[in-house]
Amino acid sequence: MILIKIKKLKPEAIIPRYALPGDAGLDLFSCEDATINPGERYSFHTGIALEYPEGYCSLVWDKSGLSQKFGLKVLGGVFEHTYRGEYIICLLNLSKEPYCFKAGDKIAQLLIQPVATAEIEEVAELSESVRGEGRHGHTGK
Repeated sequence: MILIKIKKLKPEAIIPRYALPGDAGLDLFSCEDATINPGERYSFHTGIALEYPEGYCSLVWDKSGLSQKFGLKVLGGVFEHTYRGEYIICLLNLSKEPYCFKAGDKIAQLLIQPVATAEIEEVAELSESVRGEGRHGHTGK
Protein backbone atom coordinates (compact mmCIF):
# COMPACT_ATOMS: atom_id res chain seq x y z
CA MET A 1 0.00 0.00 0.00
CA ILE A 2 1.24 3.51 -0.79
CA LEU A 3 0.44 6.86 0.78
CA ILE A 4 -1.35 9.42 -1.39
CA LYS A 5 -1.30 13.00 -0.14
CA ILE A 6 -4.28 15.10 -1.25
CA LYS A 7 -4.52 18.87 -1.03
CA LYS A 8 -7.89 20.60 -1.28
CA LEU A 9 -7.57 23.60 -3.58
CA LYS A 10 -11.22 24.60 -3.19
CA PRO A 11 -13.29 24.29 0.00
CA GLU A 12 -16.12 22.50 -1.85
CA ALA A 13 -13.78 19.81 -3.22
CA ILE A 14 -14.54 16.22 -2.25
CA ILE A 15 -11.59 14.01 -1.37
CA PRO A 16 -11.40 10.99 -3.74
CA ARG A 17 -12.50 7.74 -2.13
CA TYR A 18 -13.05 4.08 -2.82
CA ALA A 19 -16.77 3.29 -3.00
CA LEU A 20 -16.25 -0.28 -1.75
CA PRO A 21 -13.39 -2.11 -0.04
CA GLY A 22 -11.06 -3.64 -2.61
CA ASP A 23 -12.09 -1.29 -5.46
CA ALA A 24 -9.34 -0.47 -7.96
CA GLY A 25 -10.47 3.10 -8.64
CA LEU A 26 -10.98 6.10 -6.40
CA ASP A 27 -14.06 8.12 -7.32
CA LEU A 28 -13.35 11.67 -8.54
CA PHE A 29 -15.98 14.38 -8.02
CA SER A 30 -16.90 17.56 -9.86
CA CYS A 31 -16.62 20.92 -8.09
CA GLU A 32 -19.11 22.54 -10.45
CA ASP A 33 -22.43 22.27 -12.21
CA ALA A 34 -22.13 21.70 -15.95
CA THR A 35 -24.08 20.37 -18.89
CA ILE A 36 -22.31 18.53 -21.71
CA ASN A 37 -24.25 18.63 -24.95
CA PRO A 38 -24.00 15.85 -27.55
CA GLY A 39 -20.63 15.87 -29.30
CA GLU A 40 -19.17 18.38 -26.85
CA ARG A 41 -16.45 18.02 -24.24
CA TYR A 42 -16.10 19.71 -20.88
CA SER A 43 -13.16 20.00 -18.48
CA PHE A 44 -14.28 19.53 -14.88
CA HIS A 45 -12.44 21.02 -11.93
CA THR A 46 -12.01 18.58 -9.06
CA GLY A 47 -10.47 21.11 -6.66
CA ILE A 48 -7.73 18.69 -5.59
CA ALA A 49 -4.02 18.12 -6.17
CA LEU A 50 -2.18 14.87 -5.37
CA GLU A 51 1.25 13.69 -4.38
CA TYR A 52 2.38 10.07 -4.51
CA PRO A 53 5.75 8.33 -4.70
CA GLU A 54 8.10 8.06 -7.64
CA GLY A 55 7.53 4.79 -9.47
CA TYR A 56 3.77 5.37 -9.74
CA CYS A 57 1.39 7.25 -12.02
CA SER A 58 -2.32 7.95 -11.81
CA LEU A 59 -4.69 7.03 -14.61
CA VAL A 60 -8.15 8.56 -15.00
CA TRP A 61 -10.76 6.17 -16.37
CA ASP A 62 -14.48 6.26 -17.14
CA LYS A 63 -17.09 5.50 -14.54
CA SER A 64 -18.66 2.45 -16.17
CA GLY A 65 -22.24 3.62 -15.56
CA LEU A 66 -21.62 7.04 -17.10
CA SER A 67 -19.86 5.45 -20.06
CA GLN A 68 -22.24 2.58 -20.79
CA LYS A 69 -25.56 4.21 -19.92
CA PHE A 70 -24.91 7.79 -21.03
CA GLY A 71 -22.02 7.73 -23.54
CA LEU A 72 -19.63 9.87 -21.48
CA LYS A 73 -15.95 9.18 -22.18
CA VAL A 74 -12.84 10.42 -20.35
CA LEU A 75 -10.28 12.11 -22.62
CA GLY A 76 -6.61 12.08 -21.69
CA GLY A 77 -6.01 10.87 -18.23
CA VAL A 78 -2.35 10.12 -17.43
CA PHE A 79 -0.85 12.07 -14.53
CA GLU A 80 2.83 11.75 -13.63
CA HIS A 81 4.06 11.50 -10.04
CA THR A 82 5.75 14.90 -10.43
CA TYR A 83 2.49 16.78 -11.21
CA ARG A 84 1.22 18.93 -8.33
CA GLY A 85 -1.52 20.94 -10.04
CA GLU A 86 -5.29 20.56 -9.95
CA TYR A 87 -6.73 17.41 -11.46
CA ILE A 88 -8.96 18.66 -14.27
CA ILE A 89 -10.92 15.88 -15.96
CA CYS A 90 -12.17 16.21 -19.54
CA LEU A 91 -15.31 14.29 -20.53
CA LEU A 92 -16.75 13.90 -24.04
CA ASN A 93 -20.46 13.28 -24.60
CA LEU A 94 -20.79 10.65 -27.34
CA SER A 95 -24.56 10.30 -26.90
CA LYS A 96 -27.43 12.13 -28.59
CA GLU A 97 -28.68 13.65 -25.32
CA PRO A 98 -27.25 16.39 -23.08
CA TYR A 99 -26.01 15.25 -19.67
CA CYS A 100 -26.22 17.48 -16.59
CA PHE A 101 -23.77 17.28 -13.71
CA LYS A 102 -24.11 18.92 -10.31
CA ALA A 103 -21.24 19.83 -8.02
CA GLY A 104 -20.40 16.73 -5.98
CA ASP A 105 -21.32 14.24 -8.73
CA LYS A 106 -18.90 11.44 -9.56
CA ILE A 107 -17.23 12.14 -12.91
CA ALA A 108 -14.45 9.55 -13.28
CA GLN A 109 -12.27 7.13 -11.37
CA LEU A 110 -8.58 7.35 -10.54
CA LEU A 111 -6.28 4.34 -10.54
CA ILE A 112 -2.82 4.52 -8.98
CA GLN A 113 -0.49 2.25 -10.95
CA PRO A 114 3.16 1.21 -10.72
CA VAL A 115 5.27 2.35 -13.64
CA ALA A 116 7.64 0.03 -15.49
CA THR A 117 10.37 2.16 -17.03
CA ALA A 118 11.60 0.63 -20.28
CA GLU A 119 15.07 0.61 -21.78
CA ILE A 120 14.83 1.46 -25.49
CA GLU A 121 16.93 -0.35 -28.09
CA GLU A 122 16.62 0.31 -31.82
CA VAL A 123 17.02 -2.89 -33.86
CA ALA A 124 17.00 -3.78 -37.56
CA GLU A 125 14.65 -6.77 -37.05
CA LEU A 126 12.20 -8.05 -34.44
CA SER A 127 11.93 -11.71 -33.44
CA GLU A 128 9.24 -13.93 -34.96
CA SER A 129 5.98 -14.52 -33.05
CA VAL A 130 2.83 -16.58 -33.49
CA ARG A 131 0.85 -13.48 -34.44
CA GLY A 132 3.49 -11.77 -36.53
CA GLU A 133 2.09 -8.73 -38.31
CA GLY A 134 -1.55 -9.92 -38.11
CA ARG A 135 -3.89 -6.97 -37.53
CA HIS A 136 -7.48 -6.59 -36.39
CA GLY A 137 -9.60 -9.65 -37.08
CA HIS A 138 -6.72 -11.77 -38.33
CA THR A 139 -7.96 -14.79 -36.35
CA GLY A 140 -11.52 -14.61 -37.77
CA LYS A 141 -14.85 -14.32 -35.98
